Amino acid sequence: MSEPLTVVNTGFDWRTFTERHWDRGPVLYRSVSPAPFTEAEVFAAATAACRTGVGPATAAPPTVGLTVERVQRTAPGPLLPGHADGSFDGYRKRLSAELAGRRYALVISGFHAYDFSLWARERDFYAGLWQRVGLPLTGAITTLFHGTYEHSPVGVHKDRFATFMFGLRGRKRMRFWAHRPWDEPVSTVLDYARHRDSSFEAEIGPGDLLYWPSDYYHVGESAGCEPATSVNVGVPREEHRAGYELEDLLIDLDPAALTGRPGQDSRLAPLDAPVLSSQVGPDGLLPPELPEGLRRSVDAFRQFGAPRRIGDRVTTVSLRRWTAGGFEPVPVPAGLRRLTDDTVVETDPRHLVRWAPLGDTAFAGTVCAVNGHDVATAAGPSDLLRLLDPLLSGKPATVGDLLTGFGPGRASERADTTRLPADREGMRRLLEKLESFRGLTRATAPGR
Repeated sequence: MSEPLTVVNTGFDWRTFTERHWDRGPVLYRSVSPAPFTEAEVFAAATAACRTGVGPATAAPPTVGLTVERVQRTAPGPLLPGHADGSFDGYRKRLSAELAGRRYALVISGFHAYDFSLWARERDFYAGLWQRVGLPLTGAITTLFHGTYEHSPVGVHKDRFATFMFGLRGRKRMRFWAHRPWDEPVSTVLDYARHRDSSFEAEIGPGDLLYWPSDYYHVGESAGCEPATSVNVGVPREEHRAGYELEDLLIDLDPAALTGRPGQDSRLAPLDAPVLSSQVGPDGLLPPELPEGLRRSVDAFRQFGAPRRIGDRVTTVSLRRWTAGGFEPVPVPAGLRRLTDDTVVETDPRHLVRWAPLGDTAFAGTVCAVNGHDVATAAGPSDLLRLLDPLLSGKPATVGDLLTGFGPGRASERADTTRLPADREGMRRLLEKLESFRGLTRATAPGR
């Protein structure tokens, strides 16, 4: 039994997409332009992800999975892409010789965090969707699929994400079922030949964009002999846990906890356990010793103390999330570089610095954020406006001109180590931080 697949051959815009297809059914757009991903940036992110991790050099980093035939390689060593391969073509040629024609699947989750250019392009592309459906609070996920595998390593399955698949290289076939095609009490099926007749399919090539809602069962298949490369962006739509926001509000998680191994959702293992129902006594009271997952959250809440501090935390997390544009973890900041008074800087309209006051008075300070990173300063919002206003017109300015009016500070003003002081050197340090977040760039000369 086949079901209709909407195919759009020309034109793509988020308004039409959300009105006709969002949460409704699969749609295939041919040759989307501008492309949300480029091959060079995807390969750069993939190689960076594969050389990141802990443990022996041959161990797979936590976000990387490599399967040869149907065997997961926990220590893939030289089978992962490297900088020396130069491109996916180079990687294909090397792996073809090493595997002697055996099928393989490379899956990398959360890999947008490994290349700033890729992350920025992806964020800009999906900004139009967030304007219409809202920013995903727990962030969208980005996953690379590359290989000659017969079908997805996990087989037929259903995600809690609505998925956008962008074809980068080769051809790939996606097979769909509107409802679960089996009766067995299992979540995935590897051998699904008997269910093919009840499915429908979509084949994508380079430049195509395929979308399907979260309630569709699906599996990816090779549609040719050459390796296929695609990037999936998943937007959480089902099984959302309020604990995700609670954890984000109270605790700065290690970025690795936001990704986990491909196919796993390791974000909040301690809080996901059904701790309350099993621990409440007959009198309805919690026991003196709380379960570990709940105790961590209560302890984290207590450290903030006064409601004002909770408010500051909400402000900071909100700005961080807003400027991340729906894709976390974000790329790490660049290294700090000294800005002299003669250094010329400018802003990039794609990476605008946003700020908000901290505390309940005008003198409590300000938090600034750009590209998912934040820094707190003792300066007030009016000071921030005075510092950055010359750049908001889009014209370069010297650091010395920006610091005009900010004098030397006193030792007492530097007592709060959590916020940069509002003196001349503190504001210089703030500009250096914003540059490392890529919210400022160096220019050649003022007015050019």
